[in-house]
Amino acid sequence: MLDSPRVFEDPLSLRIVGPERASQIRSGKITRQQRLSPSFRAYMAVRSRYAEDELAKAVRSGVRQYVVLGAGLDTFSCRNPHASVGLRVFEVDYPATQAWKREQLDAAGIAVPADVVFVGADFERQTIADALCSVDFRFDESAFFSWLGVVQYLTERAFEETLSFIASMPVRSGVVLDYAVDRSLLNPAERLALDALSARVAAAGEPFELFFDPDVLAFRLREMGFTSVEDLGRDEMNARYFSGRKDKLRVKGNLAHLLTAHV
Repeated sequence: MLDSPRVFEDPLSLRIVGPERASQIRSGKITRQQRLSPSFRAYMAVRSRYAEDELAKAVRSGVRQYVVLGAGLDTFSCRNPHASVGLRVFEVDYPATQAWKREQLDAAGIAVPADVVFVGADFERQTIADALCSVDFRFDESAFFSWLGVVQYLTERAFEETLSFIASMPVRSGVVLDYAVDRSLLNPAERLALDALSARVAAAGEPFELFFDPDVLAFRLREMGFTSVEDLGRDEMNARYFSGRKDKLRVKGNLAHLLTAHV
């Protein structure tokens, strides 16, 4: 609604948030804080765009299973552009969050394809492998996983178990995720921004738990068995997705990175 050209197209986004919220957005009745955060909008848009770009590459290589970890209100399963080639979508999320999402979909009249599989799971109480065992997921076939807006809230154990499982999948499998950069690597302005954001999420009951050094994380992933790792910081995101824009929309600060790793 606020930036053009769009970095990421999601025709279902306004519908799934509900008519009251959608009306506020369309009428311009959004908060001052939201209007003054173009960098945050840029990051959220590019995060989803990057994930779906990487998925498209995986599909072209033959992958036919897509697992959305911590799906939230992600609408990909309802607008799957790869359905014609047989891409199946598995949405994994906390059961209460998943139930709320399905209520939102029903209220908005958004049809969910019959072959979409909803998997209720708590990342801290069960492994992804155990959760997927309850459905017709093929462990002997490659799969691509997206894991957005989740890692920073997890314990080290849940993070390690999930990535180790993905690394054990067949060749051509992969994962795209975002993560928070270690505070010691940020400049003073970025540290202030991180501290403010950390206070907000902690007040909401979901404090940040995990932070990483990009180089150390890439090394860890290769040790787990991933054969290639791509890491995008602010400069790489801006060069790939925001260059040449007249409105100068871009990601500011290096608080979070995007990463793709393949088996």
